[in-house]
Amino acid sequence: MLAAEWLSWPETKTLVQAFATQKVPIRFVGGSVRDALLGRTVSDIDAATPVSPEKTIEILENSNIHAIPTGIAHGTVTAVIEKRHFQITSLRKDIATNGRHATVAYTDDWKEDASRRDFTMNALYLSPEGELFDYFAGEADARAGRVVFIGDAAKRIAEDYLRILRFFRFYAHYGKTAPDAKALMACRAGASHIKTLSEERVQHELMRLLAAAKSYHAISFMFEEKILPEILGFDIISRAPLRRLEEMMAAFSAPISIATKLYSLLQTAESNASINDIALRLKLSNADKSQMQKLEKLHAEISIAISFPAQKKLIRKYGSDLFTEALLLCWAQSNDMIDKGHPYHAMLMLARQWQAPEFPVTGKDLLAHGIVEGKGMGEILRELEEAWEEADYKTNKEELLQRLKK
Repeated sequence: MLAAEWLSWPETKTLVQAFATQKVPIRFVGGSVRDALLGRTVSDIDAATPVSPEKTIEILENSNIHAIPTGIAHGTVTAVIEKRHFQITSLRKDIATNGRHATVAYTDDWKEDASRRDFTMNALYLSPEGELFDYFAGEADARAGRVVFIGDAAKRIAEDYLRILRFFRFYAHYGKTAPDAKALMACRAGASHIKTLSEERVQHELMRLLAAAKSYHAISFMFEEKILPEILGFDIISRAPLRRLEEMMAAFSAPISIATKLYSLLQTAESNASINDIALRLKLSNADKSQMQKLEKLHAEISIAISFPAQKKLIRKYGSDLFTEALLLCWAQSNDMIDKGHPYHAMLMLARQWQAPEFPVTGKDLLAHGIVEGKGMGEILRELEEAWEEADYKTNKEELLQRLKK
């Protein structure tokens, strides 16, 4: 029995009661079961049932539960209970696959549904009473940190080549042992087919992989198996900066954004790949592209020799979070010891502890002193702000405005 905490949520009980009233089985499946087994935080909950999606909607509506046909073509209905969403999918079996999508039919066989899932740790089912159904030794694999394909790895990859990226993504988040050799061989053999996948699907998996606290090991295996060039459009020379970034994350409790991790790979590219190139290839969001562009500018301005006042100016200009990520990237690329006595650590502490003050003078203040609006006003404001920065931000508004009389 598995005492998953979320089984006792009022919303979960409401969902279970709706199906029990109609005497229809429902089990929870996939990530929520796997993560409950491993003691990880669970937020999204998926369920499965042997009835059709139309019947699922009927069951939910009979219990006054809002039903959304989010993926009804694939058998999925979303139940909205209070603020929680539950995705409920009808049991399925594959009829045909083409490397990108599957044609499915509904079934009432739980093991048949489990057999079409990718990894053993994702084919775990949990009854509302806490009984675990494990058809392919997924519990043992999950606890041991083994990412294992259900059945023949090459065949499972040929059904959907996105499973190559999913294999490395799950390895980044759950792997504790060396990757399965047959799975690696199958991933390498199918790598050339990654180009047949949509950029959005590829980007989604890569970014979720990089979100892992220890994505370096998965990226390393992707590098060694010649899979990264198929994804990025270029090869990388070194993975060391990414490894060191993640070591610093752990050592200093310093969060590093996914965009910064991706940028660290771009920095070690064998070609002259640009941010625009990778943003176009992966269809990055405007936010991620902008983050990388700002990081590129700031990264060029930071060095171990940068003065204390210059550090403060950059923190004010870019913000402490981006400044922190840029300086950690510089440190990661330096190969210097990761030590609290290092000058970069003092910069990190400044970014964490110093609260950048707000410039006290505004255009309204200048207007009150007879300065007319226009280009000249902007130049005067910049001159006053530079004087304020040179005085280590200690000059007050009155002292700054006194300069207008000189």
